[in-house]
Amino acid sequence: MRVLVTGWPSFLHGEATAGDVLSMRRVRDALDGAGIDTDVAVSPVLRPDALHLDDADPARYTHLVFACGPVHGEQVEWLHQRYAACRRIAVGVSVVDPSSRAVAGFHRLLARDGLGREQADLAFAADTAHTAVVGIVLAPGQHEYGGRRRHEQVHKVLLNWVTERDVARLPLDTRLDSADWRHCATPDQFVALLGRVDVVLTTRLHGLVLALRAGIPAIAVDPVAGGGKVTAQARTLGWPALVAAEHVCAETLDHWWRWCASPQVRRYTDKPPGGTGTLVAELLGEVLR
Repeated sequence: MRVLVTGWPSFLHGEATAGDVLSMRRVRDALDGAGIDTDVAVSPVLRPDALHLDDADPARYTHLVFACGPVHGEQVEWLHQRYAACRRIAVGVSVVDPSSRAVAGFHRLLARDGLGREQADLAFAADTAHTAVVGIVLAPGQHEYGGRRRHEQVHKVLLNWVTERDVARLPLDTRLDSADWRHCATPDQFVALLGRVDVVLTTRLHGLVLALRAGIPAIAVDPVAGGGKVTAQARTLGWPALVAAEHVCAETLDHWWRWCASPQVRRYTDKPPGGTGTLVAELLGEVLR
């Protein structure tokens, strides 16, 4: 007996959602736990190094399981044709049209809805691993720096680097907008968001400042050649995880990533907010004189 676990994330032109992938994981873990040999087919778009449907020889399998998502369409019908010799089971799926060929092709349907009963989605009980959350705060064009701008090059390196890491990536924008749900409406909302990430990756001055204010370590990359306001602020606050535009690379980012995850970082992030007393005192002196 050997089972091939599939779902919408298996198709080249399918859609891979977190719920679908977790449902497939739940099925795989259950089969593995029962001592059944199991393979999982994943789209090459999602996982180039995984087993793909084109490489999953139908002759190797006794069963095909299709997990999660709606049962419909030509791609599901193609599974029936390719794995015609296998016993085909759909589990945790939604059945919209019970009379469709996609539905009729399964020997057994264990639906989550659509067949007169409702069951909890498979993803609800799937195992997950702790994953670090990285808040990404990128500076806009900042054309005031003229020829010293290195924003495009720096951002390309940063985003390629963070995409290759096993982290949850959360894009954050310091720009406030009370009419757009994708933006925070107040600075307090933005600071609340920062407090829920593990590390901030930023090329923006306030990405650094507000992260440290919230006690969150930040990897600050100055996108201005020769150093601009990000460099000046990191020095003022005594923050060591600063990367110059001329030196940004995967190796340097890896170094500061490890440092941000080490106990040493607490020497800096546990400091109480402050450091603006001089500016405020000078302002008051100017206003009151």
